[in-house]
Amino acid sequence: MKAARRIALFERLQAANPHPGPELHYSSPFELLVAVVLSAQATDVSVNKATATLFPAARTPQQMLALGEAALLTHVRSIGLARTKAANIIRTSRILLEQHGGEVPHDRAALEALPGVGRKTANVVLNAAFGEPTIAVDTHIFRVANRTGLAPGSTPLAVERALLEHVPVRFHQHAHHWLLLHGRYVCKARAPACDSCLIADLCEFPDRNR
Repeated sequence: MKAARRIALFERLQAANPHPGPELHYSSPFELLVAVVLSAQATDVSVNKATATLFPAARTPQQMLALGEAALLTHVRSIGLARTKAANIIRTSRILLEQHGGEVPHDRAALEALPGVGRKTANVVLNAAFGEPTIAVDTHIFRVANRTGLAPGSTPLAVERALLEHVPVRFHQHAHHWLLLHGRYVCKARAPACDSCLIADLCEFPDRNR
């Protein structure tokens, strides 16, 4: 996709949603971190349902450790891989207290060293909690970037690097959320809503008019 098209694409997404943000519910960097860990292979709706009872009971690493893994599991049992995620959250809470003064680190390497935290999760936390212009690539963004021709790549990391290279810097802060929401609600995997897509004329998807 040529640079002029990329600019037009993001200008339209920006005009339609000037201040996008995560659909996960949270009120602190720690709550965001927990929510994103829980969201792996789960919907935001299911995570929000679980954290609606979890966060009032444990909003800090100290409170999470005091709650304990068994009690934590009762709040998140309906989410996929619940036992593994609960164990990771407890281990992460302990590391935050022992190594980071109870705070979520504003550092990629430190974030990725936490149990259950990979590059995508670290990017989401850096972007949404700390305002870093990172672009986390999930399945929705991977699909949109390849399907539209915006930033083709064979792996999430390749797509992330292509987006950071080719997307104008002024759009980096919100690019993740614009592309994620577009993929979730418009450019869906099985039935993309091309007829109602606001960037359809800019898209290079060969089947968009079929």
